Amino acid sequence: MDPLVKMTMGSTGVQVTRLGLGARGIVDPAVEVSDAEGRETVAQALEAGIRYIDTSPRYGLGRSERLVGQVLAGVARESYVLSTKVGRILDPTARGGWFWDFSAEGVRRSLAESGERLGIDRADILYVHSPGDEHFDQVMAETYPELAAMRARGEVKAIGCGLTSEERCLRFAQAGDWDCFLLAGRYTLLDQSALTEFLPYCVEHGISIVIGGPYNSGILASDLGPDALYNYCVASPEVLDRARRIRDVCRAHDVPLKAAALQFVLAHPAVVSVIPGSSFASHVTENAAMVAQPIPAALWDAMREKGLLAVDAPVPE
Repeated sequence: MDPLVKMTMGSTGVQVTRLGLGARGIVDPAVEVSDAEGRETVAQALEAGIRYIDTSPRYGLGRSERLVGQVLAGVARESYVLSTKVGRILDPTARGGWFWDFSAEGVRRSLAESGERLGIDRADILYVHSPGDEHFDQVMAETYPELAAMRARGEVKAIGCGLTSEERCLRFAQAGDWDCFLLAGRYTLLDQSALTEFLPYCVEHGISIVIGGPYNSGILASDLGPDALYNYCVASPEVLDRARRIRDVCRAHDVPLKAAALQFVLAHPAVVSVIPGSSFASHVTENAAMVAQPIPAALWDAMREKGLLAVDAPVPE
């Protein structure tokens, strides 16, 4: 599978590479990454031909956007696709350094402040960042109309939501005319819950999906020891056992677990890109190699036979 093939996002004309860069990784609080190393990671992504970068004001309280912006300075604006997020305003006096703001004014303020940190005058894609059920009414009454107006004026090319719940994704998808969703951790080798309703809905309605967290916060990129993390917590014995069974099938077919994890999600017709959070330049290089890794069809057959894949889960051809 070619990681640099470009896919069109919905009907927007926005084209993203199959492998993107999740710029949360360069400010991951669990990993010590210097500013120089963070910039090197972004630069390596561009050097490798990756043309889709995702960031957010929330990541590192603006640090991710600043580092991305420093690397993109001087790079031709039409040569890459950039997404950032709205819904959280940075404020050093607020608890945690930020506060929720889903108002139309908050959307405009968030984008303006992101633009300053990134050094750009527009983002290609704007996601509403992790709205909870309690935010649904305000997002649809205030955030969504403002984003739709921005799209109509050409100030942004695509709009969507970034969430870790396929159920909330479906609720939002059914309530508005969205172009895309960033779904984190809910369609992976370990969690195929989005396959039942949300992803079929997206295929039917021409909504594109970007997959975040394809390694489920690290477990599918780890040695699967007892301290492996799943969704940012120590994995339960049941999850760890399932991950090890998946790894064993991969080993039997001489395929790295990471390769299977990335290529599996990319096989779904709704998915246009996967954006693993890369902390270091070496991670970018490795992820590209994993997407390009040949995988025999027998591996997917074996996973199905062992009950590790849903019967109707699309797999790479």
